[in-house]
Amino acid sequence: MKIAESTIVITGGAQGLGRAMAEHFAAEGAQLALIDMNADTLTEAEGICSAKGAKKVKGYVVNVTDEAAVEQVFNDIVADIGAVNVLINNAGILRDGMLIKCKDGEITHKMPLQQFQSVLDVNLTGSFLCGREASAHMAKAGNGGVIINISSVARAGNIGQTNYAATKAGVVAMTVTWARELGRFGIRCGAIAPGFIETPMTAQMKPEAVERALSMVPLRRWGQPEEIAHSARYIIENDFFSGRVIEIDGGVRL
Repeated sequence: MKIAESTIVITGGAQGLGRAMAEHFAAEGAQLALIDMNADTLTEAEGICSAKGAKKVKGYVVNVTDEAAVEQVFNDIVADIGAVNVLINNAGILRDGMLIKCKDGEITHKMPLQQFQSVLDVNLTGSFLCGREASAHMAKAGNGGVIINISSVARAGNIGQTNYAATKAGVVAMTVTWARELGRFGIRCGAIAPGFIETPMTAQMKPEAVERALSMVPLRRWGQPEEIAHSARYIIENDFFSGRVIEIDGGVRL
């Protein structure tokens, strides 16, 4: 699939990895539909992507956990831009914490259900809803399409991330399932599993936390958002890629 001829929908598209991918595809002349919760950052992203060369860019303030809102926004995107060729399920949150804490034989803390559920709602249910609606429009149009789910190296399990790890494993399982179900419509599905990537969130980490994180990476550096965008571009442009995960982690293994 040619990026310059595609309408690419990116959830969480106004900041972090989503923003980096949006700017990358803007420079290639794509049409962009950016979904995010923050109207101000969406407006900023629209301006930057337009300046970088996007054929068309429009932002949509949407909560991806709201089924009716997700259904509506994909209808709006088709009405506004004309098609949905690519979906990148990037929106996600972290609510880290230990499953339990125990001291001197007494349980001092248990992860609250709301803390667990909130991450599932955004990372997993949100990806499901957007994937469902995007694939429906792609199949109806009959021109194929690409769905990319953003996973993580944490999908293998990581201390303090019961909720996050479960969702990132889940989106990989959905990727493989969708690739098998949707291939008959010419819809390909892939996933990207980033490791430690330099974003505004990592910039807020304490120096000792940064040192500890980078000590686990054989390349001894942060991954760059542009390197994730490059991986997404590969999946879009390689018409025989489907049902697989690209790990972009500098060799780290959690």
